[in-house]
Amino acid sequence: MHFLIYGGGALGQALGCLLANKKHRVTLVTRTRFIKPIMERGLSVTGIFGDFHVEATSLELTSAITGGDGSAYDFILLTTKSYDTAASLEDLATLTNCKAPVVSMQNGCGNLEQVQKRFGTERSLGARIITGFEIQCPATVTITVSADDVHIGAAQAAAIPDSASRLAEMINQAGLPTIAVEDINQSLFAKLLYNCALNPLGAILGVSYGLLAEQKETRDIMDGVIEETFAVIRAVGGRIAWQSADQYKEHFYQNLIPPTYNHRPSMLQDLENNKPTEIDALTGYVSAQGKKHAISTPRCDLLNALIRFKQQNRAGLPTARTSRMTN
Repeated sequence: MHFLIYGGGALGQALGCLLANKKHRVTLVTRTRFIKPIMERGLSVTGIFGDFHVEATSLELTSAITGGDGSAYDFILLTTKSYDTAASLEDLATLTNCKAPVVSMQNGCGNLEQVQKRFGTERSLGARIITGFEIQCPATVTITVSADDVHIGAAQAAAIPDSASRLAEMINQAGLPTIAVEDINQSLFAKLLYNCALNPLGAILGVSYGLLAEQKETRDIMDGVIEETFAVIRAVGGRIAWQSADQYKEHFYQNLIPPTYNHRPSMLQDLENNKPTEIDALTGYVSAQGKKHAISTPRCDLLNALIRFKQQNRAGLPTARTSRMTN
């Protein structure tokens, strides 16, 4: 299979290494600053699922694809930040003769809808990833934590399409536990609950996920965010596996926090590296949908305001190594 991985940060590089290690053809679209170290050292993945390495000759590295021939691609994996989705899709749309499924593997809500609008339902897949990927040093990605398997499914809930089954099998065989599901939107909404509760608050306070769960004050804030997000999911017609916010909270604290206890929020990493955050696709999405459906979201509104303040006033923040957790 020939994979085009559009967005060669931590997640994109990890997928590129794993798939190329299984002898798949991989074209990795990444930033220019990443290309030289990969060309010199190859690409490595380490961490909780084992150690993998491919030489640079096993990869096709590029910083742009505009106007190219897309007929050879079997799958396009979109691994950019959510704020780059619109521009990325415009770029991908310039590929000629391309019929490959486009798979949103991004944080937050609203990305898969954009893929579906641009490329149609038949070519649109989504993935939910609650796994930590960190660029430990140039050309080396560490998989640090994982709360669950990767889920892959069609843009609209139905029988699992063959494309989703094949993709899940290939990624799973490459070393990243992955399954195909009938309703990817249910998985994405579950991820939204998890992400909204942890990412912005952890970024504001500068602490790991586990520490947020240890203090009553921060648990109270997370509980409120979960309640607001749960109400919005229900209002927009989203399906979720839990009957109430309280049921989800029990699952959240007992099953999701422990395996990611020491993880630092990706949003904190973005602030430390002077990058934009994905706030608009997380609690920003909840606030926006809350306004549309007359649902009060005061805690999400406050987190949005604080993150945006930190984005605009980052002078003096320390820099940190590039990291990403797709959760």
